[in-house]
Amino acid sequence: MINKQNLWFLTLFSIILVLSVYYIALPSDKLSNLINNGESISDTVNTNITESDVLVSLRVENDEAILKEMTDLQQTLLDAAASAEVKNNAYEKLLSINLNKGKESTLESLVLKNHKLKCFIKIKDDKINVIISSKDSSYESANEIIRTIQEQFDEKMYITIKYQ
Repeated sequence: MINKQNLWFLTLFSIILVLSVYYIALPSDKLSNLINNGESISDTVNTNITESDVLVSLRVENDEAILKEMTDLQQTLLDAAASAEVKNNAYEKLLSINLNKGKESTLESLVLKNHKLKCFIKIKDDKINVIISSKDSSYESANEIIRTIQEQFDEKMYITIKYQ
């Protein structure tokens, strides 16, 4: 049976093999052109961070954390030495993670649709953190967004809004 480590090894080995075959099959004049073109690249790099880049980085960071947590929970589920209670708790946590992920994306699209604002939403227990990509920060719009989000839940949620 192939485990993750073997699968990664095979994937990386395949990529290296394909690149080496490409390098060998590449005519020498094209190779020298590639090398000469690579030397003329300047070292100056312009970086402009936009508002959407901040939201994308928050999403990527959140997705990585969720993926790590889900991997740990799946390992617990597959562990033969774990008790039924531990496996059941891990399964419940996996379900809640998936439900929260769905709620987060639904709320983000709702805020975008109703208020025309791009945002990042993180749900943890009964707390909802909303990061909005806008320089217009007003209490009225924040209250409207809080009301819009709270309408989606039956129980009282603690909603915080941060403008970036």
